[in-house]
This record gives sequence, C-alpha cells and structure tokens, in this order.
Amino acid sequence: MEIIQAVVDWYMVNLNYFTVALLMAIESSFIPFPSEVVIPFAAYKAAQGGLNVFGVVIAGTIGALIGALFNYYLSLYLGRPLVYKFADSRLGRVLLLSKDKVQHAENYFIRNGNSSTFIGRLVPAVRQLISIPAGLARMDMRNFLLYTAAGAGIWNIILAVVGYFVYELRDKILPYIGHLLIVLGVAFIAYLIIRGKLNKKKNKDQNAEFGQ
Repeated sequence: MEIIQAVVDWYMVNLNYFTVALLMAIESSFIPFPSEVVIPFAAYKAAQGGLNVFGVVIAGTIGALIGALFNYYLSLYLGRPLVYKFADSRLGRVLLLSKDKVQHAENYFIRNGNSSTFIGRLVPAVRQLISIPAGLARMDMRNFLLYTAAGAGIWNIILAVVGYFVYELRDKILPYIGHLLIVLGVAFIAYLIIRGKLNKKKNKDQNAEFGQ
C-alpha cells in the first residue's frame, strides 16, 4: 500500500501540461494506455489549484491530435497490407493489436465516413484505432483535424468533469483510493494475460486451419 501511494504521489507531482499532452499522445496512438489515468488525475490536481482545468483539456486534446496524426501518417505511408501485417505480428499482439481490431475500425470508418473520426473518439473499442482507416482512406487533413479535435475535446471534458467530481468527494472516497488502484491494476494485468492467451490460441487455430 505504501509503495502504491508513493507511486501515485510521484505521478501527481510530475503531472503537468507537457506530461498530459505526452501521455495523451501515447494513448491516442496504437500503444495501449488509458486516458482514464491521465485527464481525471490532472483535473483532480487542477481542482487542488496545481493546474488549470482548461489547460488540462487543451493539453490533452493537443496530445490526442499528435497521437492521431502519428497513426494517420503511419497508415498513409505503410499502406493497408503492411498495417494489417504489423497488427498480426508478435509486436502488434504485444501492443494489443490484431487484424480483427483494425478491420473493425476500418469497417466503422466505411459505415460512418469522415464523421467516424469524431464519433469514434467516444467509442471505447474504436477510439485509438479510428485514425488508421482515416489514413488508409487519405481523409482530407482539415476535416481529420477538425473532427478528431472535436471528439477528443469532448472526451477530455467528460474525463475532466469526473476528476473534479472525485475531488469534491475526496473525503469520502480517499480511504478507498489505494484499494481501487490495486483492483484496477490487477484487473488490467489479468486482461493483458487473458487477451494474450486468446490471441495466441486464435493464431494457433488459424495456423492449424491453413495447414490442413
């Protein structure tokens, strides 16, 4: 418990506009990193007076744009075959990618068009990957930036409100924060393990099918 508290304290001390933008850029790329541990904590710090909540939202949105642009141009220059090959590679699986996930994001983009880069930012299973089909489709950059910024901005505002709400209830929930972090940490690790085993089994089944 003391170790967790020390990590949380260190994290909060080093949470500033730059680190918010950096972490949200990572979150907005294909690297698995939850925005829920960035914006709410930064908003909580803003409620304490350490940051400005509007600055947190702006920094988070800029970071999300940077990560989305990374996905966009990576997909644009690699092309569909290499994107799907990477998603099914060992490194791709470590990053929790898969051909099915990319295909799901691309199908979502095809169904909803350019507006999917706005709507998709609010959809958990699509958020980080929606920029990939946008890049594959060579979506107009002005529209891409506009829709992505709007969607990411709304999502960050929602998370910032959560952080402020938690601060208002800090006296009631503070004693349980450590236990909550432990539960979330264990759940995330379990998710990674189960997801890895399922992907491994699926790939083994596919290899067996092609071998027949």
